[in-house]
Amino acid sequence: MLLKSTLLVLLTIALYSMSSVVLGGERSTPAAGRAGRSVTMATHGMVAASQPLAAQIGLDVLKSGGNAVDAAIAVNAALGLMEPMSCGIGGDLYAIVWDAKTHKLYGLNASGRSPFKATRDLFAAKGLEEIPTSGPLSWSVPGCVDGWEALRRRFGTRTLAQLLEPSIRYAEEGFPVSPVIAGYWRGGEARLRRQKDASRTYLLDGRAPRAGETFKNPNLARSYRLLAEKGRDGFYRGEIARGIVAFSEANGGLFSSKDFADHTSTWVDPVSTTYRGYEVWEIPPPGQGIAVLEMLNVLESYDVKKMGADSADWWHLFLEAKKLAYADRARFYADPDFGKLPVKELISKEYAAERRKLVDMGKAATRVPPGDPKLERGDTVYLCAVDKDRNCVSLIQSNYNGFGSGLVPGDLGFALQNRGCLFALDPKHANRLDPHKRPFHTIIPSLVTKGGKPWFVFGVMGGDMQPQGQVEVLVNLIDFGMNVQEAGEAPRLEHIGSATPTGSPGSRTGGTVYAERGIDEKALEELKRRGHRVTVIRTNGGGYQGILIDSKTNVLHGGSEARKDGCAIGY
Repeated sequence: MLLKSTLLVLLTIALYSMSSVVLGGERSTPAAGRAGRSVTMATHGMVAASQPLAAQIGLDVLKSGGNAVDAAIAVNAALGLMEPMSCGIGGDLYAIVWDAKTHKLYGLNASGRSPFKATRDLFAAKGLEEIPTSGPLSWSVPGCVDGWEALRRRFGTRTLAQLLEPSIRYAEEGFPVSPVIAGYWRGGEARLRRQKDASRTYLLDGRAPRAGETFKNPNLARSYRLLAEKGRDGFYRGEIARGIVAFSEANGGLFSSKDFADHTSTWVDPVSTTYRGYEVWEIPPPGQGIAVLEMLNVLESYDVKKMGADSADWWHLFLEAKKLAYADRARFYADPDFGKLPVKELISKEYAAERRKLVDMGKAATRVPPGDPKLERGDTVYLCAVDKDRNCVSLIQSNYNGFGSGLVPGDLGFALQNRGCLFALDPKHANRLDPHKRPFHTIIPSLVTKGGKPWFVFGVMGGDMQPQGQVEVLVNLIDFGMNVQEAGEAPRLEHIGSATPTGSPGSRTGGTVYAERGIDEKALEELKRRGHRVTVIRTNGGGYQGILIDSKTNVLHGGSEARKDGCAIGY
């Protein structure tokens, strides 16, 4: 039986590939160092997002005097309407903010926790060895709305009503569905048909809206209006929470009003490592961001630039570094409120030196155990925004699977996430299910500084692909000298099959490497010779957005994922 996480990633790959088929054409990925579109350049402010209308909303906020945080919240609200399979107020949020006034970075973990009633005994009594990936038992409390308020209250300049107004208008009047998102929507048709409320909310006469068709969501408009009037308490202590709890009680869920009333976001200190003079910043666990830092530490001692972007040596080294980091991810990444985690040790250069000894440049590892750091007592959307003062926001928000749990609570207009399925039911696992606990999380925003100033604000979407994609983008920029558009468009590899944070043992055969078309065929043949199992695909699930700040000219350079509908737009 395939591992749960492998099934989810394979489903994601199929869904992204399906978008190509739906649109009736090959969506090829440019070869390394060549981009299909130009870099967006601007001097005042910039927004990059996976849907053009949403990006335009953010730019309007910046042009009218709002800051990067204001823009990010407005864009996120629009994406919850326009790309509902990927995100929405039924999901979670993570963000990194560079505050230009204090010259400091701030991290926000706006993810939700398991219901107080969620116990391992309850799942055992139901005869379940894993938490289902859909349905009411997969729920955790949605953290998005509280995340918006935490960001707005600390850094914003606009009211929530002002930031939600454009999305309310689009929800009531309708917006044209963009092509790639139409493909995702069609991929979710079968799930949506299974539930009356989901079908009524998201389907038109039982089918997904097609590219270019106008879609309205008046129920979401009503929920947004309630938030505009009541704020975050309208979600967690008011009508929306009551609606979700009533729906949960009627459908076998575990939510109570206490789950929502007790919800809080958490401000955290981002963690970092250096890579060739750049500081790369991530949110600490329960997210998987430190996997990026672990991988970069392993790679740093190699002359990657000399290897070349199309070489088998580079791709082999990348895959082996990924396996090392993901073995640790499966063992150690969990909610730090439920036990001390060796984060400092895992991202240290000394630990990387030990792990690096396991890399064999001539042979693929088939099974990689987690390391032994000595503990010192010490379906997703990504968007980014930079304003005229150079405040920066790196924000990622998700329902996890497409349309999350597949369930829409009544007439609220949004799907509830299925993040709870990422808990382990093994009582000895660090990421084991406990009441009121945050699960392991895949969404990871990132920000890179150089010389104490922000240099690159970026992220990559796509579940387990996110750390892998972030490393590929950074190496493309720093080692291979690509621009921000080339770095994201260049063909990628994705390795699937490592041990998982849900308690599964991982692959004994080394997993499978999914290679996008455009990667040198001779390099792929050499990878096979070294023992990698390689499958060529049209495109993987790793969407990307990035804004680079040129320190010499102060010009913003924007790149947007050519695998998606999005754009970088500035003024």
